[in-house]
Amino acid sequence: MTFPDQTSEQDAQTLQGCLKDIPGAWETFVGRFGRLFAWVVDRTARSRGIALSTMEQEESVAEILFELVRNDKVVLRSFAGRSSLATYLTVIARRVTVHRFMRRAPRQTEVTDMVDPQTQATILVEQRDHIESLMAFLNESEAKLVRLHHLEHRSYGEISRLTGLPLGSIGPALTEAREKMKRSSSQRAG
Repeated sequence: MTFPDQTSEQDAQTLQGCLKDIPGAWETFVGRFGRLFAWVVDRTARSRGIALSTMEQEESVAEILFELVRNDKVVLRSFAGRSSLATYLTVIARRVTVHRFMRRAPRQTEVTDMVDPQTQATILVEQRDHIESLMAFLNESEAKLVRLHHLEHRSYGEISRLTGLPLGSIGPALTEAREKMKRSSSQRAG
């Protein structure tokens, strides 16, 4: 596999070493990109107003690394070289981090922390109902993506396997679907 000029020869060799399970390649990869992943986690947390402990940051980086090697390294194998490897990995790291923060969000919302479990369940059902009502404005494939990601909390890798969509197209498709839902919500309110 050859990559365009955006990916350095060193990065291409490191990636190939990981894909071929060459001894020491994974350690080289982690040494090269581990700080990048930590930076992405920190930046994403700050942008969302989330304070992370050192342990939470390390767990987030570990989850990114796990996502990269899961399912026979499908995420690494999906790198097509249309950007630098670092850019591709930054996008993946951010997606994994955001997904992680979304999974933990209900525990951190002040409203649900201050109410009893029955009220918490009611709030979550109302949120789910609201999302499902907005999904009516989406076409079938957009609605399926929103359901898998936001209601079933599936990772991009799982969505790719379930739908057959390329991994790199899931984020943009979800963004477009969310924008359509936002516009529909605004029109209904106005």
